[in-house]
Amino acid sequence: MIFENRIKKFYQQFISLKGDPESLAWGMAMGVFIGVTPTIPFHTVLIVFFGFLLKKNMTSAFLGSSLISNPVTIPLLYLSEYQIGRLILGPSGAEIRIKEYTVASILQLGWEVAVPLLLGGFLLGLVFTYPAYFLSYRLLSFMRKKEAYDIRSTDSP
Repeated sequence: MIFENRIKKFYQQFISLKGDPESLAWGMAMGVFIGVTPTIPFHTVLIVFFGFLLKKNMTSAFLGSSLISNPVTIPLLYLSEYQIGRLILGPSGAEIRIKEYTVASILQLGWEVAVPLLLGGFLLGLVFTYPAYFLSYRLLSFMRKKEAYDIRSTDSP
């Protein structure tokens, strides 16, 4: 029930955003990318920085980041990212045991954990970013066309 309410709330917030679908979809994709990366507590700073740099919708980015980066998904993301990084870089003797999901706590585990985790996070971020853009763009385009049609049909005699 909580998950269903969260999705409904996200959906309502997202479709109510003002702006063109492309800008909003790019913002969503940027937020999802940042949300996937193991860069807590810098998500907000990164969204603002890249939002200004790339001129993308930051509100949409914040929604995307909060959708993908939450207490339920973070442990799964971090473990997946670490395993992906280890697959690419080769196994190391270090084990991942994260008690706190922040960049500082990850760096305390040493470079043998931090580097595979960051590399895996970057790659997994790319995997999530493209579907986030296309799904967001399609949803917003559909909803905007539907709204325009509804407005026209109510205005006709």
